[in-house]
Amino acid sequence: MLRSAQNGFAITMMAAGANSPSPVGNVRLREGVSRDVEALRRLINAAFVVEQAVFAGDRIDDLEVRAYMSRGTFLVAEGSGGLAGCVYIETRDDRSYLGLLAVQPARQRTGLGRQLVAAAENLARESGSRAMDLRVISARGEQLSPFYQRLGYQFVRTEPFPPDLVAKVPSHYILMSKPLMSFR
Repeated sequence: MLRSAQNGFAITMMAAGANSPSPVGNVRLREGVSRDVEALRRLINAAFVVEQAVFAGDRIDDLEVRAYMSRGTFLVAEGSGGLAGCVYIETRDDRSYLGLLAVQPARQRTGLGRQLVAAAENLARESGSRAMDLRVISARGEQLSPFYQRLGYQFVRTEPFPPDLVAKVPSHYILMSKPLMSFR
């Protein structure tokens, strides 16, 4: 169930469908704001801890969260215990970029990530985007590519990491994209 509010987002996400191993429960989806920076950093770093096999240290710090906020939008899923998940959307001309999809480890595999992606796609459509792009690291491609493929994303190409991104093991980006059909 989606419910728009005049000031940004106030979307209530109901429990996931029967395909989910356990219900999501009610969470409120809203636009992330500056008071969320610390909670976003903690959430993203907890969800991305699996990438420490590829990269040293945390995935993001407070300054990077603020920099993302200045360029795009975080949608945050907030439950009774705080932030349960988030996704970042950045509009680039007639395309949008989806990144930093993060769900609290205890709530992963409940459908919340899928619901966050759907909300991000709706936001992108509303901004006039005709496609949503994303990238995953190849070291996690076997896990993440099938998830995104089930959501309609298709492989586009691979790209090397930028020179300033040092990986512990050989890896690269896998770029995926999905056309966004208008609701009009």
